[in-house]
Amino acid sequence: MTLYAAIFYVLASVILVSTGLAITRRNLVHAVVYLIISFFGSALLYYLFGAPLLAALEIIIYAGAIMVLFLFIIMMLRIDPSALRRPLLKEWLPAGALGLIYLAIALLVVSTDPASQTPLMTGLARPRVFGQFLFQKYWLSVEIISFLLLIVLIGSLYLGKAYARGADDRTEEKP
Repeated sequence: MTLYAAIFYVLASVILVSTGLAITRRNLVHAVVYLIISFFGSALLYYLFGAPLLAALEIIIYAGAIMVLFLFIIMMLRIDPSALRRPLLKEWLPAGALGLIYLAIALLVVSTDPASQTPLMTGLARPRVFGQFLFQKYWLSVEIISFLLLIVLIGSLYLGKAYARGADDRTEEKP
């Protein structure tokens, strides 16, 4: 087994574990943190496969912008403060362990010379060419995804206003 194969299998298992933890968490902020860890793993896989532009886009768009949008939606829902408590060490331990594994793999991938093992065929494309390809060939997919994100944002605003309306009704009933 080559070094790249070992890195691939470790990254794939960490991505699966972090995504599974994101699905099973009851605390929404913890779920977002685990999704960010999963996105960083996907970016490392892109970098490992010789696509540094896709790795950067994965981090900037998904781990950055979309996760900020999800956190904004979570804040708009106005979760009851009594439900928020100080997290225990056992709740932060999986995220910390997965983060350390990612850090070790990232350092290993960046520090090793790709030409020393099996040379990878890299596809070089300027960002402008990639953007033209993406928006000319897959424009419908991009529009569908942006429309779905717009629906999520409108839905969170609706839920936030409904929750605020219910809180106002409860405070008005008290004498």
